[in-house]
Amino acid sequence: MEARQIREGIFWMGAVDWDRRLFDSLIPLPDGTSYNAYLVKGSSKTALLDTIDPSMYHQLEAQLASMERLDYVVAHHAEQDHSGSIPAVLAKYPKASAVCSPKCKPMLIDLLNVAEERIITVDDGDAIDLGGRTLKFVHAPWVHWPETMLTYVPEDKILFTCDFLGSHLATSELFSTGRPREREAAKRYFAEIMMPFSNLIVKNLDRIEGLDVDVVAPSHGPVVSDPGYITDCYREWSAGPMRNKVCLPYVSMHGSTRLMVDALVSALVSRGVAVERFELTGSDLGNVAMSLVDAATVVIGAPTVLGGAHPAAAHIALLANALRPRTKFVSVLCSYGWGGRAVEQISGLIGNLRAEVLEPVVCKGLPRSQDLQAIERLADQIAAKHRELGLV
Repeated sequence: MEARQIREGIFWMGAVDWDRRLFDSLIPLPDGTSYNAYLVKGSSKTALLDTIDPSMYHQLEAQLASMERLDYVVAHHAEQDHSGSIPAVLAKYPKASAVCSPKCKPMLIDLLNVAEERIITVDDGDAIDLGGRTLKFVHAPWVHWPETMLTYVPEDKILFTCDFLGSHLATSELFSTGRPREREAAKRYFAEIMMPFSNLIVKNLDRIEGLDVDVVAPSHGPVVSDPGYITDCYREWSAGPMRNKVCLPYVSMHGSTRLMVDALVSALVSRGVAVERFELTGSDLGNVAMSLVDAATVVIGAPTVLGGAHPAAAHIALLANALRPRTKFVSVLCSYGWGGRAVEQISGLIGNLRAEVLEPVVCKGLPRSQDLQAIERLADQIAAKHRELGLV
């Protein structure tokens, strides 16, 4: 794909990866992704903001073919899908310097073997004059690594945000206007990558709202032509009210846990509580992550395997623990054959969740009347807790 103009003298460069289906050997990419770099030209100097995944560097190289001179390569974030091609760009332009935050410098050296003398560090609020255009740097640690920064070009009111406010979405459209598919991709991206840092995201949103921004240019997904749309989404997902909803991921080996899940879903729905249910052997983990963003309650359904929780249930508990959703209540449905410690194991895996633990329901073999009564009590408790929060 050729470079595409955003403003006169400012161009999108990079690659659309239509076929990639997994990120970090963990995150599903049902809609592919893009690796966005941006070329910003001033009257005296030129800067490339970020590079792209090395696997697709040939596309960036072709886009840069007519550029005889490059003065700066800005590294907003050291992760290789953005910075991995910096060594190749610096080799192509031996007089260019890499520009990054002080925390990013050792990462570029350690991860990419960038020579120390090729790196310039900039503090929060520093600026580089390109001649008629200014690159003003805004440090934004922990969105989503500690070294992350953003670049603001005040003359054009464009904010380059790297991973912040982005989305994994392969599309031929240069600009996003908040269409449903784009919003879903942005929420999935937030859920999988940004959710653990919700408190810090709110602080960074407050900072950038002090800037006059017409365009948000992230390093994944389309350029956002309505900044208020994406910042409002991030505020909702980071600090907005929880929904009257239960996220219910489960796995069932021989049907017992499935019967318990069926009973709980029916009981919750009859009490006016919505349920998003995920059978873990066939579910997209990104959909589970999106449900965790605003579900007031999480219930994990887990049979026992060799005395412990089924690995799929343990995996989702570990993932939820890493993503740190703002969920308020958590519980477990568990079935077993001869014994085990599945509930204790799952409880030990979700220590990062600042949630009230509701009484689990554990049954031996198929659920009987007393087990179904316990499920009804759990549904009563969840509905009451949601009412206390004003959700029902």
